[in-house]
Amino acid sequence: MPIKVSTARRVDALLQDLRADDSLARDAAVARLTVIGSRAVDRLVTLATDVSGTSTTRAAAFRALEGIGDARALPPALRAAMASAGAETDVAIAAIGVARAFLPDDEHGLAALDALTTVALDRARPEPVREAAVRALCALGAATVGPVLDALLSDPSPRVRAIVKGAAPESAEPAAVTDSWLDRVDDTPLPADAAAVRHEIVRRGTTVSLPQLLRAIERIREREQQAPIEQRRAWLAARAAAHSMLAQRGSRIALYDLREILERADGPMPWSDLLAAVAAIGDTSCLELLASIYAKAAAPAHPDAWHRHLIDAFQAVAAREQITTRHAIAKKIRQRWPDRWPELWTAPS
Repeated sequence: MPIKVSTARRVDALLQDLRADDSLARDAAVARLTVIGSRAVDRLVTLATDVSGTSTTRAAAFRALEGIGDARALPPALRAAMASAGAETDVAIAAIGVARAFLPDDEHGLAALDALTTVALDRARPEPVREAAVRALCALGAATVGPVLDALLSDPSPRVRAIVKGAAPESAEPAAVTDSWLDRVDDTPLPADAAAVRHEIVRRGTTVSLPQLLRAIERIREREQQAPIEQRRAWLAARAAAHSMLAQRGSRIALYDLREILERADGPMPWSDLLAAVAAIGDTSCLELLASIYAKAAAPAHPDAWHRHLIDAFQAVAAREQITTRHAIAKKIRQRWPDRWPELWTAPS
């Protein structure tokens, strides 16, 4: 699909964010590239397969490709997932995420299933990579991959056995406890370090269930409200990361909480994750909130990038919800902020 000049420039900027050291910028770029969709696939594939790039950048590119779900990403993802046992772990795990998205697909599912089965059974591979493959296979159930799951029940790795037993509760052997509080979000206290909480959400956010992510948001919000003022932004950043993970999976299950954050927005905020989530899954109710934030933020002291992110989020929601200038919300925003309306409605290329 041809890429318009304005879109190409936007993709350029987001690909640059994938190369950044700032994890917030990378995660936000993943969500925004997912929204752009198929127009960004070819360049994301190039970035994901560039062995001269960092593993962090390549893994982020594969995460964006997983969210887009375009079949062009599957062959390079399978090659990365099947790379030698000494390959970069985070890249292999992200590539497995791409493959997992095609497992129910009749046309592409067989190739993905074959590759993931090979990785899951290969005991020479790093355990986290095998775990990712096993989780993907378990999602298919015993009716599809029963013999593979049976073989993994006797695997030397207690972690692999625990994952399989979660998919085969008839097993008499108790499952081992995994090392992630996200697997037991209702029964396990959150780690004391907000940064560690955020890191785990980014690491596991595409593999845990949507209700688990929703419960994590609720738990983090409770901790944020109880934390000293100086620690609340760090907890909000963890909460925003969970919203970003939900958005990458197209879920609006916690949109109510995302709107609440926007309604109370004041001072420094983890805007990259929040705006990326709004851009991906926000609805009409978010438009006035975005316009209000933009009107308050539109001052010379704020960087152009900040303006651009707000405009991008506003326009992404307006386009998805098919808002025209005759829509009631458009008329309301134009009447309330007439000076800002032209910037929000028609951004420069």
